[in-house]
Amino acid sequence: MAAMGTRIDLNADVGEGLGPWPMGHDAELIPLVTSVNIACGAHAGDPLTMRRTVRLALEAGVAIGAHPGYPDLLGFGRRDLAMAPDELEASILAQVATLRGVAAAEGGALGHVKPHGALYNRAAVDPAIATAVVAGVAGLDPTLRIVGPPGSRLLEAATDAGLPFLAEGFADRAYEADGRLRSRLLAGAVHHDAAVVAAQAVGIARDAAVTATDGSVLPLHADTLCLHGDTPGAVELARAVRAALTAAGVEVRRPDG
Repeated sequence: MAAMGTRIDLNADVGEGLGPWPMGHDAELIPLVTSVNIACGAHAGDPLTMRRTVRLALEAGVAIGAHPGYPDLLGFGRRDLAMAPDELEASILAQVATLRGVAAAEGGALGHVKPHGALYNRAAVDPAIATAVVAGVAGLDPTLRIVGPPGSRLLEAATDAGLPFLAEGFADRAYEADGRLRSRLLAGAVHHDAAVVAAQAVGIARDAAVTATDGSVLPLHADTLCLHGDTPGAVELARAVRAALTAAGVEVRRPDG
């Protein structure tokens, strides 16, 4: 049984279509989560997609966050780019400011920032990159929450800068024995079985633990759980996760709720 007061935010990466090419099923997925990370036009997304996605989030009553990434549309932000820290900081500032403006125009507000893809993974281990990401956010609004891996360089950079931090776990990604996410270049990096995803979500939310690819059990505290909107069957996975969390006595609610 869950401990009294156990709660967690359920987030999804959305708004990752481009022009006439949609990705995922955002209209169905967004009402099933409690916060969203919306692509800001660098790795995916465009102004109209951002606006449509913000509107979907506001209609569903979920928290809105920015999902900035490396400026790499062809690689969907999953290739590590050699960007100088000041160049990256400026890119983060511009991306987050754009989404913040779109949200404000629609009567909403930005609450958090979560780096995307290769930038997320790099910022987790590289102090210079983590500092650049946080500086780009802090330069715009130091009250925005930074979302990232627990125990990471991103956490350290946010703490040093005085920004609030949300530790993130992944329901649909495999973990290695060292606590890092399994590379997408390797087989089994993404979980597609709803039962597996739901069980991992409950394990992280209720038990603060996750089973790694080698069978070892790792401690993993998370304030928010991620589901990727571009994962095939994401809507069905979200339904399974919500049902499993509820059955386990875990309250699913916005990070600002």
